[in-house]
Amino acid sequence: MKQNNTPGRFILCRGNYKAYIPNPLPPELEWTPKLVRVLSDADTLLGRLSGDGKRLPNPHLLIRPFVAREAVMSSRIEGTQATLGELLAKEAGASIDRSPADLREVGNYVIALEYGIKRLKTLPLSLRLVRELHEKLMMGVRGNHATPGEFRRSQNWIGTPGCTLTNASYVPPSPDYLMDCLSHWEKFMHDKSIPPLAQIALLHYQFEAIHPFLDGNGRVGRLLIILFLIERSILPSPLLYISAFFEATRRDYYDRLRGVSEQGNWSAWLEYFLNGIARQSEDALSRSERINQKIMDWRKEFSGASSKVPLKLIDILASNPYLTITKASQRLEVAYTTIERAIKKLENLSVVTKVGKAKRDRVYCASSILEILDEPAKLTVSREL
Repeated sequence: MKQNNTPGRFILCRGNYKAYIPNPLPPELEWTPKLVRVLSDADTLLGRLSGDGKRLPNPHLLIRPFVAREAVMSSRIEGTQATLGELLAKEAGASIDRSPADLREVGNYVIALEYGIKRLKTLPLSLRLVRELHEKLMMGVRGNHATPGEFRRSQNWIGTPGCTLTNASYVPPSPDYLMDCLSHWEKFMHDKSIPPLAQIALLHYQFEAIHPFLDGNGRVGRLLIILFLIERSILPSPLLYISAFFEATRRDYYDRLRGVSEQGNWSAWLEYFLNGIARQSEDALSRSERINQKIMDWRKEFSGASSKVPLKLIDILASNPYLTITKASQRLEVAYTTIERAIKKLENLSVVTKVGKAKRDRVYCASSILEILDEPAKLTVSREL
């Protein structure tokens, strides 16, 4: 049964502080022409990304760098400073001058997302899967004290450093109400009475409002967006990286979330979220098409070569623009000297260039691919709102 559009209520808790208790979803939404138009735009562009993603020559190769980009952007919202280039270079076997803790946090996001995609084959989106994702995300990183894989048993809050429960900017449900809120949230996740993109927008708001973990709530909440789209067969793979939109429009992201809790402004949040889906779909299409064109052009250069190793290295570059001779040799099960000769051929055609000054464990990069992956998102809060 639908609720009215009141988002929730505040209750006085032991300790003389007020905690917010969100009402069960869905609210009674007002489907204005504007909101319908934004939903249609998001549906159309996401559908195009899904269709083109299936037709791309190397969709399986592109998944990895797109997942890495999502991991970096999602972690950046939480203050992690690791860059996409550093994460990809480390995965390729390079030595990186970056805090291991930062790299581990971003790496855990990749692990959690890939785990979630595989887990969906045997377990639907559920509170159990949410806990499993949190465990993968938080294991061995800062915040490991925050009981990885377990919903909180104590009160948390959001606010400026040093604030307390009584002057925090937001206090989510107290432990006494937590599981009841999560139960309603899980029930709505399996509801199919409203358009799925509007549904995941509501689910994301509600998850952040409940804040069920002591740490990692934002990252888990953003992971769930991608997994929801894959479970509903809206996307074939994680080509959409919505965190880039949230990171580029961070202030609007938090303002729209707060606008629901404080003013019941569901429309503004939905319009913002759906606009993000549309713009990121356009962005992902552009990047994937340009990367595939690069790969196809390079493959043509070596199509008649006697050795197939350069072609295999080009395929590796589609999944990670960084190469090390040792790692490539291990991956392709080809002799070190054979990889060395093949990389020299790629260098001669400016496919890759050597980065850094190391004479041993040399690192090479297809900088033209990295630039496409790493260029700032050209986004605004809305193109038409």
